[in-house]
Amino acid sequence: MDNILEISGLNKKYSDFALKNISFCLPEGCITGFIGINGAGKTTTIRSILGLTNKISGNIKFFGTDMDGNENEIKDRIGIVLDEGCFYDELTLTEMKNVIAPAYKNWCEQDFIDYLERFSLNPKQKISTLSKGTRMKYALALALSHKAELLIMDEPTSGLDPLVRSQLLDILKDYMSKDGKGVFFSTHITSDLDKIADMLIMIHNGQIVFQEEKDQLLDSYRMIKGSTEELDESTRKYFLSIEENSFGFTGVTKQVSEVMARMQDVLAERPTLEDIMLANVEGGKKACYLA
Repeated sequence: MDNILEISGLNKKYSDFALKNISFCLPEGCITGFIGINGAGKTTTIRSILGLTNKISGNIKFFGTDMDGNENEIKDRIGIVLDEGCFYDELTLTEMKNVIAPAYKNWCEQDFIDYLERFSLNPKQKISTLSKGTRMKYALALALSHKAELLIMDEPTSGLDPLVRSQLLDILKDYMSKDGKGVFFSTHITSDLDKIADMLIMIHNGQIVFQEEKDQLLDSYRMIKGSTEELDESTRKYFLSIEENSFGFTGVTKQVSEVMARMQDVLAERPTLEDIMLANVEGGKKACYLA
């Protein structure tokens, strides 16, 4: 399987935040979820990848081609849906399309018309009158109307109601039914990725925590529940995070066999992606405290 995007050694620094040696790849034919809490570095990474902000160092390849020196050719092959929109509010949907469409060699007007109909969008409506959900559908219609081979989406479901989020996920599944496609989906709403993601990449404090296939990731962690009497210095070290109350404890671990060998009367459950993400955030804090 070829990589549709390869990032190596990406560094970017602001006064109060930095991306630190970001490296990962996106396999072709996969929906890759890019997860992390707000402020983890998801948007900065995407903006750096797309050349919307200058990086300090690092190599970025789309479709095996270096981004440096080939930006126009590459952007003709990718569709971009950003949380902030980047539209002129005073224009109608058709007028905004007329501004954007000439930038793409493979623009397909019929595809655009079909997507407007599918999303129940009125081409004469002004951008300023669109709800957040409708605005996102319009951005997706533009991104899908020039035969894009890769969709890059930054928090596309943030602030959307469950129905619109479900419709968006169905659109992505339909898009991925065609060979040679890929989706890079940044979000802190991990329940959306539970439904559609193939691969997952987590970022925290500007550093990559993991990149794993979703089902393997879920299989490698367990949520453990039991009495606090089971916890002592020798068992606590096996958990990334632990919550305790008067009824017992709940902890997330990646060292499942060690926990089950040392803690007899506990219940092990498969965690959600959100459980794993938050446990790694807490585990990172713990590591900082111990350092």
